[in-house]
Amino acid sequence: MKRLVAAAVSLGLAAVTAACGGGAGGADSSASVGSAVFTTIDTLKPGIDANAPINPYNPKGNTFRGYNAEWLGWTKNHLTDPDRFYPGVAKSWQIAPDRSSITIRLHPDGKWSDGRPITAEDVKFSIGLAYTQGGTAYALDPSAAGTASDIKIVDDKTIKITQTAENPSSAFVRGVMETVIVPKHIWGGVLPADFWERLKVAQSDAPGAEAARAGITSLAEKVIAFAPAQDVSAGPFVLKRVNPGEALLVKNRYFHNAANVAADQVRILNYTGNEQVWNYLVAGRLDSAPFTAVPAGVMRRITQTPGNAVVRGYSPVSEALAFNQSRKPYDNVHVRRALAYLIDREQVTKVASPEGGTASVTTSGLHQEAAKAWLGDGLAALEPYRTDPARAERELRAAGMKKKGGRWTMPDGGPWKMTINVPASFSDWLAGAKAVTSQLNDAGIDAEVVTTADYPLYLEEMAAGKYDLGFWLVALGPAPYNIYQRLYGAQNGWQLFGGKLTHVAPGTKGNWMGGAETVQLAGEGRINPGELTVKLNSAPEAEQKKIVSTLARAANQDLPVIQLWDYVNTQVVNTTRFSGFPGDDSDALRLTSGVWLQLGMVKRK
Repeated sequence: MKRLVAAAVSLGLAAVTAACGGGAGGADSSASVGSAVFTTIDTLKPGIDANAPINPYNPKGNTFRGYNAEWLGWTKNHLTDPDRFYPGVAKSWQIAPDRSSITIRLHPDGKWSDGRPITAEDVKFSIGLAYTQGGTAYALDPSAAGTASDIKIVDDKTIKITQTAENPSSAFVRGVMETVIVPKHIWGGVLPADFWERLKVAQSDAPGAEAARAGITSLAEKVIAFAPAQDVSAGPFVLKRVNPGEALLVKNRYFHNAANVAADQVRILNYTGNEQVWNYLVAGRLDSAPFTAVPAGVMRRITQTPGNAVVRGYSPVSEALAFNQSRKPYDNVHVRRALAYLIDREQVTKVASPEGGTASVTTSGLHQEAAKAWLGDGLAALEPYRTDPARAERELRAAGMKKKGGRWTMPDGGPWKMTINVPASFSDWLAGAKAVTSQLNDAGIDAEVVTTADYPLYLEEMAAGKYDLGFWLVALGPAPYNIYQRLYGAQNGWQLFGGKLTHVAPGTKGNWMGGAETVQLAGEGRINPGELTVKLNSAPEAEQKKIVSTLARAANQDLPVIQLWDYVNTQVVNTTRFSGFPGDDSDALRLTSGVWLQLGMVKRK
């Protein structure tokens, strides 16, 4: 998938206030020519905006995850367990056996870059900010699943967060650990003095609760717009200056593990498209580059550059061709199965993502590596949908489709024109869609690719039900609830509100997939996939495995999507200046190189 496809930023030269007069706060201002400089890119932001505030809540803010923006903990890349982390602001944590609470212990010597200690009060305040943004562990709706219901400061370096007992969620712990932590002594004026009293009312059903919720939500824009005068960082680096071409960060001498941070400076280069990243890599300018879609020919050039090496690992994401089942003939499962038998996934992957993907073994809703862990021998029992034109023809005839002059038509003899929509800027999606339509045209189906100008518009039009078929990311693990939300969540009609699950009609409230509310599953009878998906949010592990098995078989039988390829987290590192990078299949590969540096993994050569 092509990353960060925003148009080039045309801003005048500008610098944040932190750059004025040299290093800010705990920045090591001695870093200069001859220092160890680590150069990379940040795929988490749509380009560098030199005029943006130093604010992790601002979409363009000049904070960079793992460098000068810190979470409590850094999520490990595990196949099935979302509750494994590397230390961040937290040194250690204790999770209750039933996930009802998590007790966080901060680094005893943890300090902000201005030398002040990082305290439990900073964490509580940061949680308050998170409530203004909503979602995950910080929803305001009292009936929402997995909401933090009590936040208790145990001592200056310890805090306990408890989730609501009425509607627990298996995603609660991860939601807490992925909280960004900011200094209360800098941000304190952003929240009103009575914030926690307001929150208590907002999370109840008392009179005034709705007004309290609206008041907290109204603070969101104030939080996003806040512009600190300088960067006060809990991370290993502090922003020194930024311009449209790059951000320069210098080492935070107060960081608790500063002695093991190999770089004195970090340069984060701006880029406007994949091609620019390829050029950086070919020139040997980057010490590391997160996943970027790269054609095989370009990868050969990249690997010829001295010091460049390719590292690959598990990425819990799969690419799929998704159907709008409210549109004919895609409401007929026989048509969907026929298309699955016609598409050569190996060939599509070779064209679309040769360096960053492997052909999906089948459609299950799961990445094949996660499927092995969740399904075991059950994976082999699923229909693989290997390319089989004869079976495809039988399926099309079972759907009533007709063939005239070598071309397939609708049951009434009318033309069948298939269109697959993709964002124009996603190079691998576009190549994959063209490969699919080429195969289908060869099989007698009139198919074409239609591009959408950009990804936000693509999602907007997809949600509005404007497409017959489109490319859709699935298998987003490791939590099974998140995985199956992609198939049996709001996009397919299931709406969870106030603890009550309903199924809305196709074309309403974002239901663009248009699947049936229930499925007749061979061997099990009639099931409701949306209800089972919601159960994954709170079920114990043994029950989760049973539910995942059922949902995998439902996806395999009913095909709301056809999985095409499973992404491989393919990254490039350069060992000329630094060593110690995570190796193949490391559980740290989905974290930024800022996290590698702060944990002391990366070494100076």
